[in-house]
Amino acid sequence: MELTTIWFVLIAALWIGYFTLEGFDFGVGMLLPVLAEDDAERRVLINTIGPVWDGNEVWLLVAGGATFAAFPEWYATLFSGFYLPLLLILVALIVRGLAFEYRAKRDDDRWRARWDVAIVVGSVVPALLWGVAFANIVRGVPIDADLEYAGGFLTLLNPYALLGGITTLLLFLTHGAVFISLKTDGRIRHAARELGIGLGALAAVAAVAFLAWTQVSTGTTASAVVFLAAAAGLVAALLALLRGNEGWAFTGTFLAIALAVAGLFVALFPDVMPTTLADGTALTTTNAAATAYTLKIMTVVAALFTPVVVGYQAWSYWVFRKRISVHHIPVAAESVSV
Repeated sequence: MELTTIWFVLIAALWIGYFTLEGFDFGVGMLLPVLAEDDAERRVLINTIGPVWDGNEVWLLVAGGATFAAFPEWYATLFSGFYLPLLLILVALIVRGLAFEYRAKRDDDRWRARWDVAIVVGSVVPALLWGVAFANIVRGVPIDADLEYAGGFLTLLNPYALLGGITTLLLFLTHGAVFISLKTDGRIRHAARELGIGLGALAAVAAVAFLAWTQVSTGTTASAVVFLAAAAGLVAALLALLRGNEGWAFTGTFLAIALAVAGLFVALFPDVMPTTLADGTALTTTNAAATAYTLKIMTVVAALFTPVVVGYQAWSYWVFRKRISVHHIPVAAESVSV
């Protein structure tokens, strides 16, 4: 297998890791005003992701860095053409991170309420825009013969991309609801389980429509198999949730998102950004790649450090694996564990 193909697969794996892990973070943030009835319950929800949310964002940083180093032409065209939506995502992630850190700095209901709004908005914006961005990457955008983006912001807001955004939004909401039911106890746990069933049904409809559209437009036999497996994972998650088995339900939503993202990359390969212009040039794993020497060095570094990063993150999830509920929240605590 060529190094360009290996790095395409590795970058796909990084995005899969990001969406499956940060996806439930976004879901928890979006569900904050829906599932929590008072400040103690809001703190419970925030604490479910408190020890892991910043570690989950590392997958995004590594994915961006790997793209820059392995496929510089892809990185340049993507970040210039998608500048505004990516900027909005970045601002939303920054505001969301600030909200987690500063929410408990003052014992003031209005202060906390403002940061709660920041958490919700900072979760909704990326959950929606990541779907829009990836749908456009798979569908193709106007790239001219010089490998430069020739469209505008409104070019990205096409029906297919908007459906992709709705799909990721609903999938992350479902993933978050299932995660909350897995990590909490008491009233929140039962409310999250019931909400997850309803959200999962909506996500299934949107996902089937989006993946079917993708398959008809750019799919292959291999992507069809992966998309069917993703749909099966989501159905299995809903069935497990109906039986009250939150662990298997979370496994199902995790696999559904992972397989859906994997299917998009399968449908995309060997392109990394197709062009919609008749006289344009698509970016591929060949013409967008760095030099062979660069890829060799990156491969050695990845082989050395990736197991360490994955092992550390797995350990952190194991340490913070227990359920939490309102009775774990001190009445007058000074800070939230985030």
